[in-house]
Amino acid sequence: MNAVNLRNEDGVSFGFDLAPDLNALLQKAARSYDDPTQAEAFLKQAYELDNQELAVYFALYKFYAYQNRMNEAEAMVYGGLALAARQCNFSQHWQTLNYQSTDWSNPSGAKRFYLYSLKALAFIYLRQDKRDDVVQVLAKLRELDPHDEVGGSVVANLARGSEQLAHSS
Repeated sequence: MNAVNLRNEDGVSFGFDLAPDLNALLQKAARSYDDPTQAEAFLKQAYELDNQELAVYFALYKFYAYQNRMNEAEAMVYGGLALAARQCNFSQHWQTLNYQSTDWSNPSGAKRFYLYSLKALAFIYLRQDKRDDVVQVLAKLRELDPHDEVGGSVVANLARGSEQLAHSS
């Protein structure tokens, strides 16, 4: 799974083999971002159609984060993490995972989604000013993704920058 630009006019590639009707709803949501009510309606329809599809969780948590609805974004991240863990057959509790829990190096699929979702969780915690949680998630992400393939360092740099701003105020 690659990073996704949800406002791409040419359509969005979610990095998954999606059913055409589900993909159509996600594409409509992406094209409706200037109308958050309509975009959310399409995303909720997608969730009702198939809440066992990782792309739906990805689209929902991105949408809620862009709308600064961090509690809802956090809930969707946790839903996506749980689904990915079930699909990969490892613990749903990210705190208990380690580098040996699975082969984290696959650049696509549910395992990569899981790592991207941990990164999203760290960002959401940063926006919620939950510093201790940010530190814990980023430490786990560094353990599971030691080569920083999903870019957890970006959130770590944001966290350091916001910490410096807080101390200079």
